[in-house]
Amino acid sequence: MTFSEVQQEALAFRDARDWLQFHNPKDLALSISLEAAELLECFQWSGDNLSPEGSRARVCEELADVMMYCIYLADVEGIDIPSALHDKIRRNAEHYPVEKSVGSPKKYTEL
Repeated sequence: MTFSEVQQEALAFRDARDWLQFHNPKDLALSISLEAAELLECFQWSGDNLSPEGSRARVCEELADVMMYCIYLADVEGIDIPSALHDKIRRNAEHYPVEKSVGSPKKYTEL
């Protein structure tokens, strides 16, 4: 399934339930943050275990919730997600040239 197909499926799910009326940018942004916090819970108290091996299904579910709200917010704001991602990757490439950033965790202002 392509991203476009999944995006249309998510919007059709929303529209079939008449939820667009509740989807204002502020509440959608809040929902993204709340779902991202639920994603973080998958890693809470994991100590040195940086991979949620036992909770991969929950990570997948929470990540899908975050992405669904991102699709809804992009729709309400008229943002083309692939174009926005492409533009951001281009800007990141300018901030993080390979020759300076390969293997480095530093922020672009520190390179």
